[in-house]
Amino acid sequence: MLQGLKINGRRFHIRLFQLVTALSTPRNSILGIHIHATDYTMATDTIVAAAKEKRTFGASALAVHGVMTGVTNAIHRGRLNSLEYLVPDGQPVRWALNWIHQSNLSDRVYGPFLTKALCARAEQEGLRVFFYGSDEATLAELRQKLSELYPQLIIAGMQPSRFRRATGAEWQADVTLLREAAPDIVFCGLGCPRQEIWVYEMREYISVPLVAVGAAFPFLAGKLEMAPPWMQRRGLEWFYRLSREPLRLWRRYLLFNPMFLLGVCLQKIGVFAESHRTCPKSPAQRWS
Repeated sequence: MLQGLKINGRRFHIRLFQLVTALSTPRNSILGIHIHATDYTMATDTIVAAAKEKRTFGASALAVHGVMTGVTNAIHRGRLNSLEYLVPDGQPVRWALNWIHQSNLSDRVYGPFLTKALCARAEQEGLRVFFYGSDEATLAELRQKLSELYPQLIIAGMQPSRFRRATGAEWQADVTLLREAAPDIVFCGLGCPRQEIWVYEMREYISVPLVAVGAAFPFLAGKLEMAPPWMQRRGLEWFYRLSREPLRLWRRYLLFNPMFLLGVCLQKIGVFAESHRTCPKSPAQRWS
């Protein structure tokens, strides 16, 4: 009986925290994906607060591609909407929030810059950070760059991606690795949608913020070149990346971008109808 009360109490405590977060930062539907209307300051404060309180907290920075992975897959939509925090990584996502919901956001919350903001706060407050994803060479470069930017930052560990699904033993080894490293914030850079699946599944085992940040690792490590600021401000980063990796990215941008634009226009005029049905559960994917 006491054990049952303890479990229920923990669940209630987590749900109360989620409610407070939702009330303090509006969460609005863009094509059925519930995104927080937030900025860098609010996002950083919210994640750091969860880190200090050792909360189960899944977060992701979503651009158009991330939104559309949920729009086109009901199971993944359920995963995304169950995470505690979704921020507008892409300018088009921010514009959609402003146009449809009058969110009045002056900037997006870009994954690489959010990573830097969180690392700066972690250095100031003595929080430990962990990086999961990418390859060994990129992680080595990332460690070097971060040590230059934030000399007092405590990097609890780094784990490269296996670029495949983990076996049961490998998944448990990752859980053990994270628990023993005892980070306060875990950054995940497995790429969309694998990183959101990882955050969704790993948050059942690790009670700290797990933050999916897309290509932040290679960008901050200097392995990938960011689009010029003027292109970023005008929502043209997709075109810059497509011009450099056309074979890998053409489907993502040439299919999903028009679908997103059409969907947002239909939502604005009231034609798009969000489904309120419970999204089906999925078996564990265990991307690593």
